[in-house]
Amino acid sequence: MALDLFQQLLAAPQTVFSFKELLLRWGQTLTLAQLSAKLNYRVQQGDLYQIRRGLYTKNSVYDRLELATKIYTPAYISFETVLVPAGIIFQHYTAIFVASYQTRTVTCDEQVYIFKQLKATILTNSAGLDIKAYYTIASPERAFLDTVYLHPRYHFDNLAPLDWQKVGQLLPVYGYNKAFLKRVQMYHQAYQAEQQ
Repeated sequence: MALDLFQQLLAAPQTVFSFKELLLRWGQTLTLAQLSAKLNYRVQQGDLYQIRRGLYTKNSVYDRLELATKIYTPAYISFETVLVPAGIIFQHYTAIFVASYQTRTVTCDEQVYIFKQLKATILTNSAGLDIKAYYTIASPERAFLDTVYLHPRYHFDNLAPLDWQKVGQLLPVYGYNKAFLKRVQMYHQAYQAEQQ
C-alpha cells in the first residue's frame, strides 16, 4: 500500500475496514500477499489497529455499530439495540444485537456482539431498514417484527412507539406464516386494549 493509499484510508470517514474491502479498493495495485504484508506492517507500527482477524480501524476510537455489521455479512443492527432507544423495551443492554445469517456471540475489544440468525429471504430484504453510510439498522417496526419472529413470547414494555401501519406493511417480509401473523396480531390487540 503506497503512502498515498494509506493516507486515503486515514482520510476516509469510515472507521472500520475489512480486508475484503481493502482488497477491492487496492487489489488492482497490490497482490493479496502484498496487501496482507502492508497491513501487518502498519499494525506493527501502530498506524492501524487490528480489532479482529481481517478487520481494521484507524485507532481504538471507532463506530461499534459499523464493526457489528462487518464481523459477519450480510447483517444489520436490530432487536434490543433498536428497541431500547425507541422506548419499546426498558431494560438496558450493553451488548449490540445484530440480525445475521448465523447465531453467534462474539466479543471484540471488550464489546459483546450477539448475532441472531434470520432466514436469507428476511435478512436480505431491505424493507424497514435504514441504510446509513457504513452500516444498516432496522426501524423500530422492523426490529419489533424480527424479535417476534425469533421469540414468540417476548415481553415488550411499551408498544406505543410503534407505527402499526408500518408494522402491517412489513409483514410480507416474513412470509405468510400463520403462527407468526397470529403472534403479531396478539401484540396489536394487547396494545389496543391498553389504549382503552
